[in-house]
Amino acid sequence: VQLQASGGGLVQAGDSLRLSCAASVSLGGMGWFRQAPGQERESVAVINWSGTSIYYDRSVKGRFTISRDNAKNTVYLQMNSLSPEDTAVYYCAGNTIYSGSILLHTANYDTWGQGTLVTVSS
Repeated sequence: VQLQASGGGLVQAGDSLRLSCAASVSLGGMGWFRQAPGQERESVAVINWSGTSIYYDRSVKGRFTISRDNAKNTVYLQMNSLSPEDTAVYYCAGNTIYSGSILLHTANYDTWGQGTLVTVSS
């Protein structure tokens, strides 16, 4: 199973970016996590297999939107009103849990993408 993330880049504060993550197979829960230098990897947004349950970290709620297209085995992260605090490597992840639950911890995901760097300048 492979996850291919794309869409990162260098933007200015207030700009938008859309991250995409394509899976080689159908997956259950999927999510976006990020890791800034010297910090632990943290959950940003996760979505269950049907798209009916979604979680956002409070730091991105109202600015980021996670969505998925199961026909394309792809999950997206629309990021608006970016700030320098959003600068990090963003990772997509997936698991094989098909339930209504949303899982926030990195240990709940066994498939990870390679990461895409998002840099927001002030």
